Amino acid sequence: MRIAIPIVNGTLSAHFGHCQCFALIDVDEETKSVLGRQDVDSPPHEPGLLPAWLAQRDVDAIIAGGMGRRAQDLFCEHGIQVIVGAEPGAPEALADAYLAGTLVTGANACDH
Repeated sequence: MRIAIPIVNGTLSAHFGHCQCFALIDVDEETKSVLGRQDVDSPPHEPGLLPAWLAQRDVDAIIAGGMGRRAQDLFCEHGIQVIVGAEPGAPEALADAYLAGTLVTGANACDH
């Protein structure tokens, strides 16, 4: 499984569409462990682009601080699970918490 996490300055970006890059975290769901991380620069912000762009990179889930409803729907159309409301943190720690079922989420930072 591959999890995408939008990052700015090494931590989760509050809004996925304005991040510097994405940490693509490969995980083993059976052993609940992180296998590796690859950071990829995000393309220029363009509505509707990121779901297809991340789907091409075999992403299965995205953890974000905030994301608009239309973007969430587009990710779902590409078969990518969306988790919003995550607090800033290191990408590997967020992936670990997701795998352990302990990822704390709150309000969607982009619920508009």
